[in-house]
Amino acid sequence: MDFSKPAGKPAAPAPPPVNLVAALDFFRTSGVAENIDTGTNIFFEDEKAGLFSFRRRKVYLLLQGEVNLIAANRLIGVVRAGEIFGEMAAISESPRAATAVAKVPCRLISMDDKGFHAALKAKPDFALTLLGMMTHRLRGMLARMQDPASLSEPKKESRVFGKGQLAALAKGLGPTNAAKYVKGKTIMTEGQAGAMLYVVLKGRVAVSIRGRVVERVAVGGVFGEMALVDQSPRAATARAETDCMLLTLNRRVFLRLVKTQPEFGVALLAAVAERVRFMASR
Repeated sequence: MDFSKPAGKPAAPAPPPVNLVAALDFFRTSGVAENIDTGTNIFFEDEKAGLFSFRRRKVYLLLQGEVNLIAANRLIGVVRAGEIFGEMAAISESPRAATAVAKVPCRLISMDDKGFHAALKAKPDFALTLLGMMTHRLRGMLARMQDPASLSEPKKESRVFGKGQLAALAKGLGPTNAAKYVKGKTIMTEGQAGAMLYVVLKGRVAVSIRGRVVERVAVGGVFGEMALVDQSPRAATARAETDCMLLTLNRRVFLRLVKTQPEFGVALLAAVAERVRFMASR
């Protein structure tokens, strides 16, 4: 995505290139090719879809043309050929964050949420591509953030895995991958290199950006995944708000789980999508 930036802020780095062959292979599992005329609204900001709607949530791969993304009557991004867009609505149940309008005649492949999740089960390693896209987007938002005080205190605790999933994950990885942190202990520090992803087994963790708490991670929640996805420095600091027991996953284990357990990748995608939405809303 090519987002505009506030004056005085450095431009965000170019988004990581999508392997078009892999993307086509993924979308062709159940996708439908479409030709879109200039000015056509592909989807709308705050649009909802679901059980009682005639419209299903769709994710798109743009093959030709350009698509403008507009939020609150402001251009926030441009999708170009070879890029994926609309994926967050297929991953989570939240309304669309922007309106997508064809800037020129476009050709794209669309896939509804049902097909999207089926494709992820068949090709789970594609979750890494999507995680990379959303992590890049989130880092770009953080880089352009001028005032951390604009980030409100979290209203709810974040959770990713249910009790059954969490128990299975802990059992599969074993006790050697569990670590205790006492209340007040710093688990990771903003700006430092990151080697671990953390899953909360017991307790609660506060995640902060530039001193401002932006997320509280409860039992079943995940944090620290961004540094494992793009191997860049930590974007946030995490401290134990209570005595905690955390499951620790290094990059090798993380990649293995994403590639072999589709539900793990889908859960992480949902978590990152919610973080992107939180930042975009601020």
